[in-house]
Order: sequence, then structure tokens, then C-alpha cells
Amino acid sequence: MASTKEIKRRIKSVKNTKKITKAMELVAASKMKRAVSSTLASRLYAEYSWEILTSIARNTEKITHPLFLEREVKNILLLLITSNRGLCGAYNTQIIKKVLFLLKKENENIKIDIITIGKKGDMMMRRVGKNIIASFFELPSNISLSDIVPISELAINEYNLKHYDKVLIAYTDFVSALSQKPNIKQIIPVSKTSLKELIDTLGDDLRNKDEKPASQTDRTTDYLFEGDQDLLIGSLAEKLTRMQIYQMFLESNASEQSSRMVAMKNASEAAGEMIDDLTLVFNKARQSNITREISEISAGMASVS
Repeated sequence: MASTKEIKRRIKSVKNTKKITKAMELVAASKMKRAVSSTLASRLYAEYSWEILTSIARNTEKITHPLFLEREVKNILLLLITSNRGLCGAYNTQIIKKVLFLLKKENENIKIDIITIGKKGDMMMRRVGKNIIASFFELPSNISLSDIVPISELAINEYNLKHYDKVLIAYTDFVSALSQKPNIKQIIPVSKTSLKELIDTLGDDLRNKDEKPASQTDRTTDYLFEGDQDLLIGSLAEKLTRMQIYQMFLESNASEQSSRMVAMKNASEAAGEMIDDLTLVFNKARQSNITREISEISAGMASVS
């Protein structure tokens, strides 16, 4: 059995660790509250804006803008959103695992290049030898739409220049503080199928199944365009694509902070349990020492007498 001095040192060390994890939990909880508020506030706008684009996309045969035209897929651009730091549970592991599963499908006919947002994803993609065309590490925790403009413009320009035939984004959907869902979604080209999937995903957490009849959700709207239709639709598609990317950043940020808060809460609870166990071991060791000392004293007195 370890000495009481060593046990006390271990108890002190665990207590210090618990203070750190508790502080990190409180910080993450504060950031999570702000991130979740921003995510939920923009979800409704993202849903309705993509519903508008869905109605327009139903007339795909009349649209010639590159963002709506699907072509044979030979090169894919993937945006991977992860965190810069660890200590956030399975947040990074889940999305990286999903991306690695996608990369296993890569063959000679399809090439996948990566844009990494976050150091954890960048490190893993470099480790597996993927071609990274750009990396972004310095995004603020309280991200705004203007912060993701360089990323969205890079993705859109690369597609418009026909360097890539499809643009995907790997991110984590925020479901609740205890649940986050990794997803890979197609953002370019804009298609009726992908848009409907995005709307369904965004709408699941905003509406109950019985809240709207299917006929109202899938309603069609006729639009009148003044001026160059392709120019107007192209500008709208770029803005709403940028908004969709921004929403995915918000979802990922809320998921990261939630996962970190839960991880630090679990670490604090585990530290508390470890302190209780060490305290019990310490008391047993001290009691054993006291018993041994009393026995030695009694034996000494008996020998003297």
C-alpha cells in the first residue's frame, strides 16, 4: 500500500485537475449558450431561404447558371470543419471517421481534395496523405457571416472555374447538448434533391410533424424576374450557398462547445469519484499506521515490564 504522504499528494493533484476541468466546463457552458442561441436564431432563415431556392430549382431546365448544372464527377472538393483544440469528447473523432469512410470510396476516376477548417482535421488529413488546398485556423469562436466569406468564395470560384465537379461540406449538426450528428452534405451544384434533404434536416428541429400539412410544406411559388434571370438567380444562389455554409459553421461551433462542456463535466465528476476513493484509501492507510504504532507501543511497554 502507498504511504499516506504519497496518497495525500495524489489527492491534491486530482483536486487541482478537478478545478481546471470545472473551470473549462463553465467556460464551455457560457460559449455553448451563445453558440446555440446564434444557431437556433438563423435556422429558420436558412430553412425559408432554401425553400425559395428549391422553388426556383424546380425550373432547372430554364436555368443555365453553373451552380445549378450537374456534370460528370471527376474531382470533388470537401470542406472539413473540426476544432483547433481537443478535450471535446468525440466531436472531432465522429466527423473525421465519417470523412475517412468517404475517402475509402475514392478511386482513380474520382479525386477528392480538402479544405480544412480546424487544426484537428488538418492534422488527420495530412497524416493520411490527402491533398489540402487551403487551411483555416484563425476563425473566431463567435463567428459571423463575414468571417466565412473567404472560404465560401474559394469553394464557389473553384467550382465555377471547373476545377471541381462537386463541393461537399463535412460538419456536425447540433441536435442537443448531449447529441451531435456528423454529416456530409452537397452544397454545389444546387439540385432539387440535395436542397430538399437540406430543408428536411434543418426543419426537423424547428417544426413538429403535425404542425404543417405536407401540401403546405411542398407548395410551389411562381416568381417573376426583371432583368437578366441567370444573373439574378446566380447572385441569389451564391448568397444562399454562403448562408448555408455559415449555418453549418454555427451548427459545428454549437456542437463543439456542447461536446466540450459534457466532456469536462464528466471529467469533473470522475475526478470527484477518484478523490473519494483516494480519501478512503488514505483513511485506511492512516488507520493501519495508527494500529501498528499502538501495537508497537504496547509491545514495548510489555517488554519493559
